[in-house]
Amino acid sequence: MEIHSVKGSDYYVISSLINDWWGGKNMSDMLPKLFFDHFTNSSFIVEKEGEIVGFLIGFLSQTHSNEAYIHFVGVHPEYRKHNIGKKLYNEFFNEVKQNGRKIVRCVTSPVNKVSIAYHTKMGFEIVKGDKTIDGVSVNTDYDGPNQDRVLFVKELV
Repeated sequence: MEIHSVKGSDYYVISSLINDWWGGKNMSDMLPKLFFDHFTNSSFIVEKEGEIVGFLIGFLSQTHSNEAYIHFVGVHPEYRKHNIGKKLYNEFFNEVKQNGRKIVRCVTSPVNKVSIAYHTKMGFEIVKGDKTIDGVSVNTDYDGPNQDRVLFVKELV
């Protein structure tokens, strides 16, 4: 498997895969092309024999000089449990550290129990929100009305 930075043209391949990888759920709207044009140094793809099997889209915060943010991560359903996500996260963490950043943030939906468990396993802590759902601290309306989110933070060592 090969890991490399994304390029603008990768958008067209990945945007056609996202909804399938999420079981038909419309997720492609969450990942516009601008991420592939403006965050190439901090976003990565994993390929196996020329096929994209995973990707991570992240960026260095423009506002918080010590922080970075993971916007979107996807792994082909047939390649889950093969440490592809871990490799992508570690590649991102290395890039973040090389740029003098020590804090990584990301969010997920409170219904995405797999994501919550994964981020916790990767060493992320849940940021205290204003309510609790199923024992998880959640930030109400974080992404708009009725769009509650679980916020994560990880300090890199």
